[in-house]
Amino acid sequence: MSTAVNQTAAEKVDGLRRRIGFWLRNDAAALLWPGRCLVCQEEACEAIGLCPQCLAGVPWLGPACPSCAMPRTGTQAADTPCSACRADPPPLQRVHAACIYSAPVDCLLPRFKFHRDLAAGRLLAQLMAERCAPLERPGALVPVPLHRARLRQRGYDQALELARPLAKVLGSPLRPELLRRVRATAAQSELGKAERARNLRDAFLAAGADLPRHVVLVDDVMTTGATLHAAARALHLAGVERVDAWVCARAP
Repeated sequence: MSTAVNQTAAEKVDGLRRRIGFWLRNDAAALLWPGRCLVCQEEACEAIGLCPQCLAGVPWLGPACPSCAMPRTGTQAADTPCSACRADPPPLQRVHAACIYSAPVDCLLPRFKFHRDLAAGRLLAQLMAERCAPLERPGALVPVPLHRARLRQRGYDQALELARPLAKVLGSPLRPELLRRVRATAAQSELGKAERARNLRDAFLAAGADLPRHVVLVDDVMTTGATLHAAARALHLAGVERVDAWVCARAP
């Protein structure tokens, strides 16, 4: 590896350590016994879970549409929605994704979501915190919920596992009770774009006392946006004025 690459990786590690001090202050075991990189199994950086080389390869999302987080291909102004969002404005005011859904995030997310790899989930939450730290704080973080049948099957809710550390690090209230998935639906990964939207019709119900004006939905991946849009519509119907979304990865 070249000296320049080593320096770049070291700078990224130092940046993460400065900005995300929570894990470094509260994970004494990781400081005393550095673990292995979750991607390549080399020695990981302190409390981050990636080696310097893999950290340097994280596919951070660059310029993107503010309404759907689709990566930019042109030179549009930062606050200008893409043509698709201008033609059909989504119910989300802002969407922020930490990464593009590509290596190594595209292997870490399935491990977390489907194979109970909570260490991978912890790392992904760190990546989200890195990108969400500068954003406006909402009145509540609301993880996109699983239906109770899917939750029993999986044993944990991946969106909630991402939202918990985000809420703690960023100091935002975590309010999972504000949104329920009231109808079991087919797996979105098995459906096309139009089918995804139909599949989620009336799938969510928002309710609760003292609904905040501004809510941020937290989820793992945004593909077509159907799940997030259905959840956002339910929150709007309940009286929430502004709904944003923070996701770990955006599928290009």
